[in-house]
Amino acid sequence: MIKKEMIAMLLAGGQGSRLGVLTAKVAKPAVAFGGKYRIIDFPLSNCINSGIDTVGVLTQYQPLRLNSHIGIGIPWDLDRNNGGVTILPPYEKSNNSEWYTGTANAIFQNMNYMESYNPEYVLILSGDHIYKMDYEVMLDFHKENHADVTIATMPVPIEEASRFGIVIADDDKRIHEFEEKPEHPRSNLASMGIYIFSWKVLKEALYAMKDQSGCDFGKHIIPYCHENGKRLFAYEYNGYWKDVGTLGSYWEANMELIDLIPEFNLYEEYWKIYTKSDIIEPQYVSAESVIEKSIIGEGSEIYGDVHNSVIGPGVTVGKGAVIRDSIIMRGTQIGDGTTVDKAIIAENCQIGSGAVLGVGEEAPNKLNAGIYSFGLVTIGEDSTVPDGVTIGRNTAISGVTVKEDYPDGVLESGEVIIKAGDSV
Repeated sequence: MIKKEMIAMLLAGGQGSRLGVLTAKVAKPAVAFGGKYRIIDFPLSNCINSGIDTVGVLTQYQPLRLNSHIGIGIPWDLDRNNGGVTILPPYEKSNNSEWYTGTANAIFQNMNYMESYNPEYVLILSGDHIYKMDYEVMLDFHKENHADVTIATMPVPIEEASRFGIVIADDDKRIHEFEEKPEHPRSNLASMGIYIFSWKVLKEALYAMKDQSGCDFGKHIIPYCHENGKRLFAYEYNGYWKDVGTLGSYWEANMELIDLIPEFNLYEEYWKIYTKSDIIEPQYVSAESVIEKSIIGEGSEIYGDVHNSVIGPGVTVGKGAVIRDSIIMRGTQIGDGTTVDKAIIAENCQIGSGAVLGVGEEAPNKLNAGIYSFGLVTIGEDSTVPDGVTIGRNTAISGVTVKEDYPDGVLESGEVIIKAGDSV
């Protein structure tokens, strides 16, 4: 086996529970993004663009679509005999089968995979962030500082800092303190969940902390390294980075793609985002349709009006339908004369004719006000909405619904319909 200087371990097992019905049937890194991609395409593309050709993808929750999307890594040029991309699910050992219980526990369970490459450095990544980053520049910083651990950081508004791991570093960027989600943050330099470890240090820390329940980088491994005198440095990143962990941030990140001057540019020649592309026919736009400031996926048929929206591949928008400020994912059908205002509609849904989605005043969601907010209508995969119904804001629908599910043909703001067998 050829020795690799740096390999990447990409954590893609998360459920993404704050995305509600969007992740009931699919892992968060496999959720569609930007009319063409899936969220995991971004860190995978960053790897190959940064010259990293060996990536282990750690999966756990609902991995089917993720596995078939990644396949043998051809779109990212990661179909290699030596290295390439490897899917690493939890597996049964001789005496027990262990689920991954924390980010570091997942890495520890794949020690043999990492050992087989005997790398000098290991890059730890999350599979659910939207950004472009040259990891090679971060590695150069790691080497220059003779660091044991380098944490990618970025400044965040101080009022949001308690959501992150926060680092306190000196002028040389050496980290003196690290606090995981502090109640009263003393700095606004947040960990992005991207780490470079020197392999020996990572191995030592993983073995030392292996008996911690739910062993996690932010809670266990980084504090261990800090307390044992390792050299920790903060690599400050100033580009676009979005944790699309909530429906609001996911919707916003999609909407930012269609700004006049997008903050995050998918069209740059020198830093391409690669994805598995199905062979599908071109899109069709009818004479009576109107499209304004939108992304329209391949194979879509547009007979109505689309304003300020992201439409995935193979979507049909019926005659007289009006779509505004919405995300409509792959294979969904929108009936004739239907109005959709500020909605996220997942893959392969059937929305009837003459329906109105996203009307009236906002009301807090009765099932989970923390998840279903931002004034959005959220519809999970493979759902059906009947003809002629009216749906308010901060609502969620999952499953095949019928007229009888809507009292007087209305789903009031803040209400949900989750059909039996569909989880939230």
